[in-house]
Amino acid sequence: MTRADRIYHCEFALVDGVFAEQVRLKVVDGLLVEAVPGVLRQPGDVALGVVVPGFVNAHSHAFHRELRGRTHADGGDFWRWRHRMYETAAGLTPSSYRDLAEGVFTEMRDAGYTAVGEFHYVHHDLRGEPYPEHAMELALADAATAAGIRLVLLDACYLRGGVGQPLTDEQRRFGDPDVYAWLERWHALRDVLASRGRGLVTLGAAVHSVRAVSRRDLDVIADGLPPEVPLHVHVSEQPAENQACLDAYGLTPTGLLAAHGLLSQRFSAVHATHLTAEDIRLLGAANATIVMCPTTEADLGDGIGPAPELAAAGASLAIGSDQHVVIDPWEEMSRLELDQRLRLQRRGIFTPDALWRTGTTGGHHCLGLSKVRRRSPGLGLQEPFDAVEINPTTARTRGVELHQLPLAARAADVTATIVDGTLTRPEQPGDSSRC
Repeated sequence: MTRADRIYHCEFALVDGVFAEQVRLKVVDGLLVEAVPGVLRQPGDVALGVVVPGFVNAHSHAFHRELRGRTHADGGDFWRWRHRMYETAAGLTPSSYRDLAEGVFTEMRDAGYTAVGEFHYVHHDLRGEPYPEHAMELALADAATAAGIRLVLLDACYLRGGVGQPLTDEQRRFGDPDVYAWLERWHALRDVLASRGRGLVTLGAAVHSVRAVSRRDLDVIADGLPPEVPLHVHVSEQPAENQACLDAYGLTPTGLLAAHGLLSQRFSAVHATHLTAEDIRLLGAANATIVMCPTTEADLGDGIGPAPELAAAGASLAIGSDQHVVIDPWEEMSRLELDQRLRLQRRGIFTPDALWRTGTTGGHHCLGLSKVRRRSPGLGLQEPFDAVEINPTTARTRGVELHQLPLAARAADVTATIVDGTLTRPEQPGDSSRC
């Protein structure tokens, strides 16, 4: 794909929290440099309908897509799912992962995601030996570039199989020899990606969970990871995780991370389903981001996290599709609200504006794609032009007020996705069999 300078004309575009009419957008070198409402389309303008900012999938494990619809029989509990997940991970090669990931990233793009945070831990071969030249990581980078989606590769530190336990044979390819080896590999990978020049791929960092590292490892990561790099961690997804951490350290996972200085604006807690009041206070005080994955949390029976309490405490919210039981940002936003209605037994937990922010600006910030947390959702000037065109006249969207689309639209209503100024129409059913 190549980027070009062009003018887009939108019947409606979400700008500064408001749907403006007849908006002419000037894009130069992939950046949105001008947005003028109330003007007629000119010859040569690319005509669009209803345009909104691109959505951000802030938490993805691309290879989990292979499990969709294959883990529900014979009880379908979490442990059956995990066993199938390990089997799938064992079969991945750099070549097969590239093909699989391109299909997954294309599905995301066509659903309206323009950026993805790939929480990546399948680093090595089955013996735990490194591939030459970061082969698995570059496979993901190449897949995202081919699909035309912005990728933040969240390379994960995964050193233990549980608190005080070595990696199992099934987990061997996830781990590095120690935390210093992980940091060395991480810095080398950053140099390799930088040598490729400007593109759609950047590098972030992750710790799989507090179960996967020691306290000393957390100190080394806090000292060795550049402070501007986004850091994501699975936090309190299961009550058993909390109990193991309390038994070992006398602290919750959030409390342990706070004790080692890792909570800050660059920190994102993924799931954060089973939190104490003190956990919520700590995450809010740090202005951290909580990446909620409603369809995955429902599919795995994890529970419903305290999203409104976290937002009230000062944390930001973002969405992710995690294991890809569904790839649909509209479904994640809608479920974020509807699950809380079930939990709290009342309506109107999040305003439509809050859902727009969660799906867009919250994800951009937690992946390091935007340094400023804008209060109003909408297309941003002097930012990469990543956007989605949505059809307001489908069977689902007909008659819907535009600002309420997060509670009504679905991926099938997306008619175009624009990433870095380049427009792509969704593949039609039957176009791809990569998944």
